[in-house]
Amino acid sequence: MAKEYAADFYNSRAWKNCRKAYSKSVGNLCERCLANGLIVPADIVHHKIYISPENINDPSITLDWNNLECVCRKCHAEIHGNQKRFKVDEFGRVEFIL
Repeated sequence: MAKEYAADFYNSRAWKNCRKAYSKSVGNLCERCLANGLIVPADIVHHKIYISPENINDPSITLDWNNLECVCRKCHAEIHGNQKRFKVDEFGRVEFIL
């Protein structure tokens, strides 16, 4: 789930086209797993320099292939320190942490 300030960017045609083309260029495989000799499909195109409110409108950060990396969900969680992106309250309702 994208942070609120980044929602428009992640829904943009420019990002969708960039993400698709980049993923295809690396065979739709997790680049980190591949570097370790494993062939694992990629689920996410990750920004190495994280998107922030300050750089969200800078295409040299958001759309530059040098700042992108295809990763699987496991590797993406490791990149972000395996942090939870949701919590469950006492009634079993899921609340996303932005």
